[in-house]
Amino acid sequence: MKTLTKEMQEAITPSTALDILKKGNDRFINNLKANRNLLEQVNQTSESQHPFAFILSCIDSRTSAELIFDQGLGDIFSCRVAGNIINDDILGSMEFACKIAGAKIVVVLGHTRCGAVRGACDHVRLGNLTGLLNKIEMAVDAETTTTNERNSKNAEFVEKVAKLNVELAMQQITERSLVVIDMLKNDEIAIIGGMYEVETGRVDFYEIPLNLGIPQA
Repeated sequence: MKTLTKEMQEAITPSTALDILKKGNDRFINNLKANRNLLEQVNQTSESQHPFAFILSCIDSRTSAELIFDQGLGDIFSCRVAGNIINDDILGSMEFACKIAGAKIVVVLGHTRCGAVRGACDHVRLGNLTGLLNKIEMAVDAETTTTNERNSKNAEFVEKVAKLNVELAMQQITERSLVVIDMLKNDEIAIIGGMYEVETGRVDFYEIPLNLGIPQA
């Protein structure tokens, strides 16, 4: 597997970027890891990097984006925070990755059995974690189909909240980043949601065209 060059990165479109991630996840779940010389990639990326994707995922130890999508050094920007939430620092990192460094796709990747989502469902309060969970509680409040047992003991409720949390993060990106909005309007990037199944290793993508929060001309 070749290390990405600037020319290779420029030839990638948002749709082909998604296809690369899908094929990588297929390799992962079928234990067909691509052949890479990681030490060679260290040398080849020592002067510059040209990743094709920015992936926002949870800090959960089971959700390493490089492994899940079978990518090598220099292939993706991996941004990780509990509950894959949005804040200004993450948005700034995303804007750098896309506008300056040339990434073609942003993936907001949630996962099943998420501890942060469970904590938000239970309204946990603990030091600085409280502020982070407050962001996820927006998804808890948005999940209105469940009327009973709205806590972490209800696995179905937790997974509904996890999916809504991804969708809300996607919406927040387009509401809070003019840089991203402009790139979306010009078809320079795509934003995709996804859910990683910790039970199987498979990623299910939300491929509904994203227009949330984009001001209309």
